[in-house]
Amino acid sequence: MGKIAVVTDSNSGITQKEAKEYGVNVLPMPFFINGETYFEDIDLTQEQFYEKLEGNAEISTSMPAVGSVTDLWDKLLEEYEEIVHIPMSSGLSSSCETAFVLAHEYEGKVQVVDNQRISVTQKQSVLDAVELVKQGKNAEEIKKYLEETKFDSSIYIMVDTLAYLKKGGRITPAAAALGTLLKLKPVLQIQGEKLDAFAKARTVKQAKNIMIDAVKNDFTKRFGDEAGENMHLYIAYTKDRETALDFKSQVEEAFPKGEVTMVDPLSLSVACHIGPGSLALACAKKLPTV
Repeated sequence: MGKIAVVTDSNSGITQKEAKEYGVNVLPMPFFINGETYFEDIDLTQEQFYEKLEGNAEISTSMPAVGSVTDLWDKLLEEYEEIVHIPMSSGLSSSCETAFVLAHEYEGKVQVVDNQRISVTQKQSVLDAVELVKQGKNAEEIKKYLEETKFDSSIYIMVDTLAYLKKGGRITPAAAALGTLLKLKPVLQIQGEKLDAFAKARTVKQAKNIMIDAVKNDFTKRFGDEAGENMHLYIAYTKDRETALDFKSQVEEAFPKGEVTMVDPLSLSVACHIGPGSLALACAKKLPTV
């Protein structure tokens, strides 16, 4: 790849196999499941995770150990001059803040990017960084671009069951009981640093339309690109890929000039809080062509 290495974590949804294809390095996120430690996409597959989640296992997320981060950086700096490190949003995990502290010891050779993204939009930042390396940008310039454009993205997520939001303390038991009774499908939003409530739907069909309308609104009002010609569109999901592929057809119909560039599973750290059966529609501005 040249003189700059690109590093991210598995919250980006980039698998170890894809990492080799893209020429990037992915730190696996650790999970504590019933007291044992597992690493995403190393000894914990998506299938195994959902089996444990639906089996009511006690699951908590953590962040990569300091040693695993610095060991990777040290190894890469034997071969590369600089590193661009793109962790998940600082608003969703302390791993970004930890990386900033660690990078102080590396005299500017490691540029930590807080571009406040996760999942498919974080993955896009990694792919943009790879492209910027090819364009001859240095690590500091890449960090600057990714942080300046960090809010040029949105994720809308339909949650199929309220059980996991309740379990994680994100909603009260009373709200969960009422929502279940009314068969609500909440739509959440990640725009920048946190996961927020966005809308309530009564059916999956209504939730899909809410997400499509929200992205249309973003295209017009936030990005000034009504047709979405300069935007990436992404579908993400938890467990149910078939529903995601069906939704892709609906999204392509709604955005005839747009392009769905990814249909990916949501990272396990997000899935932990929202459970299986969730569906997401996301977008991000395309890297300007040189």
